[in-house]
Amino acid sequence: MNDVVGGPVLDRGVRVGERVYRTLRYRIVTGELEPEARLSVPAIARELGVSRSPVRDAVLQLVREGLAKETLNRGAIVSSISRTELVSLYEAREALEGMAARLATPNFTHDMRRRLLANLAEHDEAVARGDFDRHIDVDAAFHREIRMAAKSPVIARMLDEIQGQIMIAMRSTSISGGMDRALHDHRQIFEAVAAGDPDASEAAARQHIARLTQLLRLDG
Repeated sequence: MNDVVGGPVLDRGVRVGERVYRTLRYRIVTGELEPEARLSVPAIARELGVSRSPVRDAVLQLVREGLAKETLNRGAIVSSISRTELVSLYEAREALEGMAARLATPNFTHDMRRRLLANLAEHDEAVARGDFDRHIDVDAAFHREIRMAAKSPVIARMLDEIQGQIMIAMRSTSISGGMDRALHDHRQIFEAVAAGDPDASEAAARQHIARLTQLLRLDG
């Protein structure tokens, strides 16, 4: 299994440590680095052309976020998320996504409408093609848009960490709530937020996550 391959194009104005962290996080959540892949500090430093110090810092940050874990013999490796852990993540996510949707509702703007409609159209195309990997990416982008509009740094940070772990797990699990059903749920969330109804927004977001949580419990 390769240690590190591929990665995003990043603004060189970003400090070295942040650049390394973003590169590794991107590779983990997109599946380029699979669960239990070794995060060799010397190998990553050589590949990225940086010293070992920012790589060590980046790996430690990934461990703090639950995207990597330390082992006795192999050093840090990409996390593998168990079904029990995934259920727990979804339980926490239900409450947080609901609150994010509630807080985002009064901040709904014309630009947000445009971005969310574009996301829903792209999601519709992914569903029509049966493109599960694209579905995961577009699904995550929809929720990211909502949490940004919520303007709560604490909720955003917590959901970013949770969703990163969920993306690792969902690429390797057989459980799926159905791409078309997820798209339907997203449309309901969009309609509630666009209508300016905080209660309906929170309820739609919580119901969306609760449905997936229940599927995971039934399969466990």
